[in-house]
Amino acid sequence: MRRFWITAIVVFVLDQLTKLAVVHGLDLINRGEMDVFPPYLTFRMAWNYGINFGLLSHGSDWARWALIVLALVISAWVIWWMRRETGNWKAELSGGLLVGGALGNIIDRIAYGAVADFLNMSCCGIENPYAFNVADIAIFAGALGLVIFAKGTDAPKATGGKPPRSKR
Repeated sequence: MRRFWITAIVVFVLDQLTKLAVVHGLDLINRGEMDVFPPYLTFRMAWNYGINFGLLSHGSDWARWALIVLALVISAWVIWWMRRETGNWKAELSGGLLVGGALGNIIDRIAYGAVADFLNMSCCGIENPYAFNVADIAIFAGALGLVIFAKGTDAPKATGGKPPRSKR
């Protein structure tokens, strides 16, 4: 679990530091948009009141607190899951990414009422209208990693604590 917690803390701190640096330090709240490496990377201020791509963004206080509770429940479930997924460093890393990102976005919802998104990437003549943040990247990568790397059950418990016998 050490790898899980270190990953979660690093992601959380990195997410919050980048938001402070870009949103407040570079005054993106007032500037709205800033070219960094156009068109590939632009800082574009966006407040996300829902989940990915603004889905479920009702803008009400009830919806905000419901999303906070949902993120906390999912984070608690992933922590419980990772405690059972012993010895699987890829799953622990993935779980840490997901939980660290979720906690970063929870802080935004509590502090601002919405998630502060600011990264915008476009390429090849296609204009991307969406913005995201470090937490969003970590949540996506963590969820994908759990799908790919997690076993779902503890192998020794599934076999009664004994390795399976090979058939000859």
